[in-house]
Amino acid sequence: MSLFVDAPEVAKARRSGAPLVALESTIITHGMPWPVNLETARALEAEIRAAGAVPATIAVMAGRVHVGLRDAELEQLARAQDVMKLSRADLALCLAEGRSGATTVAATMICAARAGIAVFATGGIGGVHRGAEDSFDISADLHELAQTSVTVVAAGAKAILDLPKTLEVLETLGVPVIGYGQDAFPAFWSRDSGLPAPLRLDSPAAVARAHAVRAALGLPGGQLLANPIPAADEIPRTELAPLIAQAQTEAARAGIAAKAVTPYLLQRLNELTDGRTLRANIALARNNARLAARIAAALPTLPDPQHGDPA
Repeated sequence: MSLFVDAPEVAKARRSGAPLVALESTIITHGMPWPVNLETARALEAEIRAAGAVPATIAVMAGRVHVGLRDAELEQLARAQDVMKLSRADLALCLAEGRSGATTVAATMICAARAGIAVFATGGIGGVHRGAEDSFDISADLHELAQTSVTVVAAGAKAILDLPKTLEVLETLGVPVIGYGQDAFPAFWSRDSGLPAPLRLDSPAAVARAHAVRAALGLPGGQLLANPIPAADEIPRTELAPLIAQAQTEAARAGIAAKAVTPYLLQRLNELTDGRTLRANIALARNNARLAARIAAALPTLPDPQHGDPA
């Protein structure tokens, strides 16, 4: 029996050659409360369909990687308790034991690449946590970007992270970090982190072309497209900075560590901002889904970068 199973909508897209966009599932299980998580999952899929592509929300259910979920499966996942949070280290074990789990950025990239999906939309990637010089807490997302050939559309890295160190690690790993439509690197809920984006592109076709040329060169890894949150939905970093510091201090005092840190901080910041960070999170995720669909649609029409013939 295959480890991978396509949802009917995904299988139909493969037969017709329709563009596919991967979506993660930890945003459903660990990123948002019920029922907002289900509403958001449905909204992200709807954004992708409206932009001319087919969504493939990825999750592990009963020991199989589901590439795309039926609506009933989305709801099942959104209601589930104690779902494994899967990254590269524990994905295979979850499958081997016939368990269920939600995929992080790293695990979603692995599954998308093996399912032949080149573009993945998420909220924000993980990165170097503050205090990593003592804790060594660095997300597996960064190394995954360096070895798995998927274009990841995100609103930068999560603002709770050490962003300068995150960018340094990405540079060391040879990951293209591309600002979309601006020179500043965005910080999740904020359009400008105060740091420059190393690279810049301004159209879905240009991003798709960069993806194709990277593949033609045989370079390992993907690319990170840092797509800023829409201006109407952002929360300025000057407003968020003291709240993030407060939430970080509270997490440390409570002994929260490893995979539990990010969900705790997101929940605490949502409380401290009276729900503004959650609303911004939804807005940026929808924005990323729309852009990812446009990039996926551009990929099949590109000329072969080696020969100039249709790919």
